[in-house]
Amino acid sequence: MTGTGDIGEPDPGRVSRDRSMAVDVLPAAEPDLPDIAALATVVWRRHYPGIISPAQIEYMLRRMYDLDTLRAELVNGIRFDRLLVDRRLLGFSSYGPGRAPGIAKLHKLYVHPDHHRRGYGGHLLHHAEAILAAAGYVALELAVNKANQTALTAYERHGFVIREGVTVDIGNGFVMDDFLMEKRLDAAGSPPR
Repeated sequence: MTGTGDIGEPDPGRVSRDRSMAVDVLPAAEPDLPDIAALATVVWRRHYPGIISPAQIEYMLRRMYDLDTLRAELVNGIRFDRLLVDRRLLGFSSYGPGRAPGIAKLHKLYVHPDHHRRGYGGHLLHHAEAILAAAGYVALELAVNKANQTALTAYERHGFVIREGVTVDIGNGFVMDDFLMEKRLDAAGSPPR
C-alpha cells in the first residue's frame, strides 16, 4: 500500500509510564469533539502568546476548532486520537492523508501545558506513526510555526527534518509562517527510533 489504507480502525493500545497512572491512546468519535475543542482552547491560549498575536490565536481557535469543522474533518477521513491519563483527557492528535500518495499529514498534536515533559506528546506521535506505517504510509509531514522553538526542537528530537519554509494567508489579515517538516516511516509498521 502507498498510504491509502484505513486509519480509522480502533487501536486500544494501553501504556503505563508510571505504574500508578494508566495512559491510554484511544480513537476519538464525534461525542469527544467538544472536549478536544475545550482542551485546544486551554493549550492555545497558554502556549501561543508571544508566537502569534492574541487576535490570531482567537481567530485560529474559531476557525480550526469549531465543532462543525472538527466533525467535517472526522467524516472526511482525519483520525483523531485522545490521550487519556487515568481516564482524563490530557492530549490529542489528528492525522490523515497528506499531499501525495504514501505521505500522511499530522494536523494537530497537543498536550495540556500542565503535563508537558512527561513523554505524552511523544507517545501520541509514536502511536500515530505506528498506525500510519501499518496503513502503508511511508512518510509523515507536519507544519510548525517558525517561532515555535519548543515544538521545532521536539519534532527534530523525534526524527523530523525541515523540508521548507512557507507563508500561507489564512484570511482576516493573518498568515501562518511555518516550517514544513517530514519524517520517513518504517515500512515494517513501526516508526524508526
